[in-house]
Amino acid sequence: MLFSDNTRHSYANSPLIEVICQLRFPTILSIGSTVPAQFQEAVRDEFPQYVARQEQQPIKITNPNAPQPQIERQPPVTNYNFISTDGRWKINLTQNFVALSTLGYTSWEEFAQKLDKVLALFIQIYHPAFFERIGLRYVNAFSRKRLGLEGELWDDLINAPFIGVLSEPDVDEKQTTKCALDVELALGESRHLKLHAGPGLLGDGKKDPEPKFILDGDFSVVDKQIPAQRIAGDLDVLHDYAVRLFNAAATQELKEAMGAELK
Repeated sequence: MLFSDNTRHSYANSPLIEVICQLRFPTILSIGSTVPAQFQEAVRDEFPQYVARQEQQPIKITNPNAPQPQIERQPPVTNYNFISTDGRWKINLTQNFVALSTLGYTSWEEFAQKLDKVLALFIQIYHPAFFERIGLRYVNAFSRKRLGLEGELWDDLINAPFIGVLSEPDVDEKQTTKCALDVELALGESRHLKLHAGPGLLGDGKKDPEPKFILDGDFSVVDKQIPAQRIAGDLDVLHDYAVRLFNAAATQELKEAMGAELK
């Protein structure tokens, strides 16, 4: 089962390493042509740190079926970062999207409240005509060492649909160098899921050599014109999918080891 019930828990040892919400809109050239000073003033009390980065865009190929396709290099885009004092919350602003992310997620209500404030200020200052994509991404990394489960197999902690052949009794986890699930599927009209699940190393293992089980779910609504009034409702639906996916992936043993408590 890919989606279970939507029972919500809080976890004393949460596996979440990052939560991101990104909203894409038709290009607003003024964001890239001048520094967003007015927006900074509006968010500076909560996000006082500022960094601007130039990001190279993917090469654009025109007439791909022609004998000699044309390759166009796209100009770099400025990504403006507004960061909280403790570094755990960040706003990203470009000419094409605004995003809120956190490394210290505690509850959907807290995240949604901060997002509402950021989005309201963005709309007030830049007046986007509409939005084209709403994305909500939850990145989990389960650590057996941290949970005192070093003697357990992933087969005991993660349910079968998410661990592929590792759920088979004749597959030795210690002899398996790579096993990952990568899925993209539609969740009904205009809703989508991009899922990655499997053991892996964070940061290529440079700082932490322990393999974690990564559960990375990117939920989205893609439509030609999404009015601002729809965003809260669409995000609630995406969040519900995220809860149901997590509940389907984690076994009861794993939930108990994380200190699950009903909300």
